[in-house]
Amino acid sequence: MVAVPGSEILSAALHVVSQSLLIPVIVGLLLFMAYAIISLGGLLSEYSNRIKIEVNEIKNAIFSMTNPGNPEKIKEIIKPMNIPESQKKILQELAKTTNLTPKTREALARKLIEAEELKIAKSLEKTDIITRLGPTLGLMGTLIPMGPGLAALGAGDIQTLAQAIIVAFDTTVVGLAAGGISYVISKIRRRWYEEYLSNLEALAETILEVMKDATPATEAAWRSK
Repeated sequence: MVAVPGSEILSAALHVVSQSLLIPVIVGLLLFMAYAIISLGGLLSEYSNRIKIEVNEIKNAIFSMTNPGNPEKIKEIIKPMNIPESQKKILQELAKTTNLTPKTREALARKLIEAEELKIAKSLEKTDIITRLGPTLGLMGTLIPMGPGLAALGAGDIQTLAQAIIVAFDTTVVGLAAGGISYVISKIRRRWYEEYLSNLEALAETILEVMKDATPATEAAWRSK
């Protein structure tokens, strides 16, 4: 077989690049695994302190806000509710907007809820990344040492081959473990946060409706300016 001129140099460069990635891959896998374990502990702690909101509590709050529909009582209804403090602040902020028109108030509500969604997305971002990159790095850690290992097998060096196989298996296991743990964490937290956002949107829409019905004069005065 005729060798293409320069192919030896390219193959050697490719081999150097490939082998130089092994240490970063192993370091990345160790960091991923450490973060996954820490996040698992955080999940257990969050579960023990999690605010569990019953549907009846949301229903009662909606009925209390709409009957008699007094905006001044909204803050008193929100304050004792068993919801996260960040969501209480959003609802109380909406309850203060008596000087805004309904459309402006709706725009503010959308922005505040979007900010809450962005904060939740950021909290899930790292475990989502590990879910995807953990197995990828594990596969890279499997393939990189196998090249020198097979070359050593051809030379009869069983010890080098055995060492390469050990590294390959270890990186695969760690990558899959980190990805699996992170997937479970993201899945559980996403379900919790979707429930929180659903409750927030329902309460926010109720407040917007109450405020719209209670402040028609404000909108008329604003339009007349």
